[in-house]
Parts: sequence; structure tokens; C-alpha cells
Amino acid sequence: MRGTGQVTLARAGSETLSIPVPRSRSKGRGEGQERQTERKVETMKNLLIIGGSDAGTSAALRARELDPSVSVTMVVADRFPNFSICGLPFYLSAEVQDWHSLAHRTASEIEGKGVGLLLDHKAESIDPAGKTVRVSASGGKQFELAYDSLLVGTGAVSAKPPIAGTDLPGVFFLRWMRDGFALQDYLSEGKVENAVVTGGGYIGMEMADALARRGVRTTVIEFADTVLATMDADLGGLVAGELERNGVSVVTKTAVREISRHKDKLMVKCSRGLEIPADLVIVAAGAKPNAALLQSAGAETGASGAVKVDRMMRTSLPDVFSAGDCVETWHRVLERHTYLPLGTTAHKQGRIAGENMVGGKALFQGSLGTQAVKIFDLVAARTGLRDGDAREAGFQPVTKRFEAWDHKAYYPGAHKLIVCITGDWMTGRLLGAQIIGHKTSEVSKRIDILASALYHGMKVSELEHMDLSYTPPLSSPWDPVQMAAQAWRP
Repeated sequence: MRGTGQVTLARAGSETLSIPVPRSRSKGRGEGQERQTERKVETMKNLLIIGGSDAGTSAALRARELDPSVSVTMVVADRFPNFSICGLPFYLSAEVQDWHSLAHRTASEIEGKGVGLLLDHKAESIDPAGKTVRVSASGGKQFELAYDSLLVGTGAVSAKPPIAGTDLPGVFFLRWMRDGFALQDYLSEGKVENAVVTGGGYIGMEMADALARRGVRTTVIEFADTVLATMDADLGGLVAGELERNGVSVVTKTAVREISRHKDKLMVKCSRGLEIPADLVIVAAGAKPNAALLQSAGAETGASGAVKVDRMMRTSLPDVFSAGDCVETWHRVLERHTYLPLGTTAHKQGRIAGENMVGGKALFQGSLGTQAVKIFDLVAARTGLRDGDAREAGFQPVTKRFEAWDHKAYYPGAHKLIVCITGDWMTGRLLGAQIIGHKTSEVSKRIDILASALYHGMKVSELEHMDLSYTPPLSSPWDPVQMAAQAWRP
């Protein structure tokens, strides 16, 4: 690495491991000044980060931004730090041609910010008392890394449902870059004519879209009453209709029992005696926190097995932080921790943790579970609570559905939007919202308006006072969000 010195972090047997760290540049520096700088480097604060995805990279960059004197080393289990895993379905659909473009930042760009990278290295265990982490390299060699402050951002792993045969050739999960490469290679062989996607969540929807775009006959199997079960059933039904209009078969209220192989075909056996032949099966059953490393070190975990953190992203272990899909998330409406693995949340939590690792006092302000997904020509989005969630939390929710044109109907290309507003009937407080509409209807922008209102604890009635932009090709004098809020009020 150019422009770096070396700092000793740990010992492996009789060997000493040195990690490159930034070296301050100055003109006319003499030999004595060089030795002085080296002594300063040896006593600098040492930050160690396990995991190189959204949370880990955000923490590393924020720490270096606030305190360029700290040494930051990031241990990454693969060779793809700071890649957009969310972009994999679009790479597999061929809408994104070059997988390299999925990198938020290249390894060289991260190193250019003064962050040392150990790629293809896995953290095996943490010694909180000795402030060390045992790490293994891809060749099997193990050593220890010392730290003053540690961040663990190990993310989530694909949930593996109790289905026999998920380890068969032709059955794939989609969580990391290498999963995407393996699936791409399999598809590129040209032998996939029929595919089954088990699970109708966000990844399942995007992969059904991707496979159909590649000319693969695809069936989605979902256990719930409808696909996209994080939205109300009638909206999920609209998503199912969009899938079917584009040649994707949708089977709901059905459980996958077993995947078997007969000669060159897979057979997906389901409840109700249903059997579906396939050349490819994608298991998209959600995610669960990858918390084993911290749990084995004695860190407290909560519901769903995620690591407990406070709003400064501190774990129960001294000088150990954690962020991203492996931790519980503070929910801004519920005002308690829950498990909400989202890339947007991981970025924010990592940034908070990085600031606090160098002495800051930043607080994570909470998540609302704001999400959007594009399925062919349809976009579905949500934020906050639905009726059931709100009622369970002690609110008195009412949800009302409203339809409006996305812009003035006299301007060409207008499409209908469906906006569902959930509010507390006693207080008028906005609790959540769902929107579904055409991909040109700025659904994502409009759900963000509602997420902003939720963030600030606004009442439904206050939405109509917001000063929103208007031009006939894009909206109406009253935006559909405001019209839906007016319709919600008694």
C-alpha cells in the first residue's frame, strides 16, 4: 500500500504481524523525525473491524474521517469488501452487465482512505479480556490481532428452512457475492428452462423477475396467503397479478416439504400433494443474524438471536461494538429493539459505531423498516407499522386505502397509485403506510415522504400541510400522499 507505514498488531507463534497504516506526509523530514513518527505510530489507537460489508465499511470510513491518526484494520471473509449484495438480482437478470460495478468502493479506494484490508480472512474467536481476535487466513494459518476498540459486522446468513435436499446441486441460496457467481455460472450453462423460487419475500420477488427476464419459466411458492407478506394481503395480490402477467406462476398457501433429484431434474415436493419439476431451485426464506462469533465471546443476544446493542451500538462486552444485520435495531415507532435487517440501517449503524469508536457520543436514531421493491413494471413500498403490528404494540390503528392518479390525468402516461395510510384513531398519529404503483409513479419518493413524517412523529392530518413540489407531469396540487391523508381523517 502506498503512503503507509507498519504497525504491529499481533503475534502468530514467533512471528509478528504488521498491518499497513497511513503515514503522515511532510517535506524535508530528517532521520530523527522519521523515528519520532514511528514511535507515534506504535502508540496510536488500534481499531479492528470484523466484516467488510455495509456496517463494517461505514464504521471504518467514519472513524478515519473523524480521527485520521487511528489505525483501522478490516477483516473480510471474502474478497469483496463493500459490494452491493442488494444488486445481485439485477446482475443475474443481466440488467447490470459487469459485477464489478456492484462495488460501492473498490478495495483500492478503501485502502486509499487509510483502512488496512485483510481479505479472505475469517475471525474465529474473540478474547474480550485480552482484547484480541483469532483470525485464520485462507491457507489455514492462524494468528491473533489486538485491538483497542472492536466492531463486529458479520451480517446475516440465509435462513435454511427444514426442507430436505437444499444441499443438492442446482439448489441455491443468495446472500454473498460468491453465491451470485455460482448462480450466474449455473444459469450461463444454458440448461435452465424451469426454475422454482421458494419464498415470496423481497429477494424471491426480485429473483422471479430476474429469471423471467432471462427466459426461464419460473414458479414462486409461498407459504403465506400471498406473496410479499410484509404488505397487506390485497396489495400482495396485486404483486402476484404482476408476476403472472409476466409469465411467472404463483402458488400460495403451500409449504415446500422436500427437494429431490431424479436423473437430471430436481423435483420440488409440496403440501397438498403438489410436485413441481425444475432445473434450478432458489431458496429465499429470509435471513437470520450471524451472531455466533459475538455470542461465543459472551455477548448478550435478544429475540431472533440478534446481538443486543445500545443506541451507541455498544455490545455488553467492553470496547466491543456491533452493527448491521447481526444486531437488534431500535424501532423509532415501537420505541424498542427488534430485528430489522436492512442495508440502509446497516450503513447508518456502522457510521454511528465508527464515530463512537473514536470517542464520539452519537446515538442511532432508529429504523422504521422503510422498504421498496420493483417487480417488473410495479413498485411496492412500505414504512412503519401495519394494523396487526400496531395493535400488538398497544395502538388503536385504522388503515384506509386511497387510489389516485400519480400525476395530472391530462398529461400522458398517468397511472393509478394505491396509498394505504395507517394511523392511531385516538391520537391521529401516523403509524405506517404502504404504496403500490407503476415503476414511473415515484413510489419510492412518496414512501420517503411518509417515512419522514413518521420519523418526526407527525399526525396524519399534518401531512396535508407539507409543502410538496408540483408540476403536472409528476404530481397534482395535492400530492396523492396528501389526498390519502385527507381521506383517512374522519
